[in-house]
Amino acid sequence: MSTEQPFKISVSDDKLDLLRRKLDLCVFPDELEDSGTSYGAPLADIRRLVDYWKTGFDWRAQEAALNADFPQFTRDIEVAGFETLNIHYVHQTSQAVDAIPLLFVHGWPGSFLEVRKILPLLTAVSPEHPSFHVVAMSLPGFGFSQAPSKKGFRIAQYAEVGHKLMLALGYNEYVTQGGDWGSLITRMMALQYGGKHVKAWHTNMPLGIPPPVTRPVSYLKWLVTPYTAAEKVGAQRFSLFDKQGRGYFIEQGTQPQTLGYSLADSPVGLLGWIYEKLLSWTDKYPWTDDEVLTWISIYLFSRAGPTASVRIYYETYQSGDWQHLQAQRPSIPMGISVFPAEIEIRPLSWYKMSGNLVFSNTSHTKGGHFAAWETPDVLVKDLHKMFGKGGPAFSVVPGKTGYESPQAQ
Repeated sequence: MSTEQPFKISVSDDKLDLLRRKLDLCVFPDELEDSGTSYGAPLADIRRLVDYWKTGFDWRAQEAALNADFPQFTRDIEVAGFETLNIHYVHQTSQAVDAIPLLFVHGWPGSFLEVRKILPLLTAVSPEHPSFHVVAMSLPGFGFSQAPSKKGFRIAQYAEVGHKLMLALGYNEYVTQGGDWGSLITRMMALQYGGKHVKAWHTNMPLGIPPPVTRPVSYLKWLVTPYTAAEKVGAQRFSLFDKQGRGYFIEQGTQPQTLGYSLADSPVGLLGWIYEKLLSWTDKYPWTDDEVLTWISIYLFSRAGPTASVRIYYETYQSGDWQHLQAQRPSIPMGISVFPAEIEIRPLSWYKMSGNLVFSNTSHTKGGHFAAWETPDVLVKDLHKMFGKGGPAFSVVPGKTGYESPQAQ
């Protein structure tokens, strides 16, 4: 593996000029009366955002703020059976001597940007809670990481990149946290590297499977136990998503290249495609226009372009990785945080079937799919409870309790 190189985001003036010209040439579609969000991203919202993008949004200011907030680096990671990829990542160490190494893994349509609000909370040093050394990589094909050029780059390869990155940084034993694709990738890491390297994992988008008949006690208990009120609401939400919100998954999972022409060529098309998810997957989060356009800009100005980011759906959907991973049960300690506006919510008994569940918080009253962004303090508090003194995963990384050692105090 190559040595670490410092990295700063620096979008060329040519790309910014091209963006301005394309925004000036935008042709908006019509919209049915009183359609709201039922047909997709509302026209009024997109018009407002495009107008602000043209006349008020200051990418250079956002770029400078990102560079100031994030200690960023790149490093070459060799992927077995594929090429060596240059991976972009954030690496923020804690001042606590015994801080816990943690790998944060994002999904789609997220990016390394999602770690922004939780980074200072996780690295903060206090006698009241554990502290973490945090690594947040841009997945291959996302943000400022190089994309694979060969077919077949699946969940196992994303997991391999994350693991090899942690080893390269000197973290031979560590924990993980992730949502969306980060949930599947960290699950794979728990299966492939759990025990020796990955000591525990936490997700805010857990996969749940019903107890099988081969485990009769659990199966019968599930059959006779009524759903809680929250579980009923979650089931209804997932049913609605399955009926009205899954189209993007099918398209990205079957014909990503076709979709990719629009995502790569049209900034407004990219905005509409992702903005719809920012609205429908959050718990009425009050997005500012600056937040939205910075989020979109990470995709627009990404190293490989936005098309590369959706191919993970094709590789996972066509290979059956999703179903395969759902059926696997990692043995290392698992923690979950379930937020009421998450896309998929299952009964607690299902989550217990999917891993060695040692920590769960299913009582959150606010929050959605992008927990690290919507409710950062709540998500971090769950991690503190799981890995802190008295928690089920306290001192799970040998010699790394998350607190200042007595010698340092």
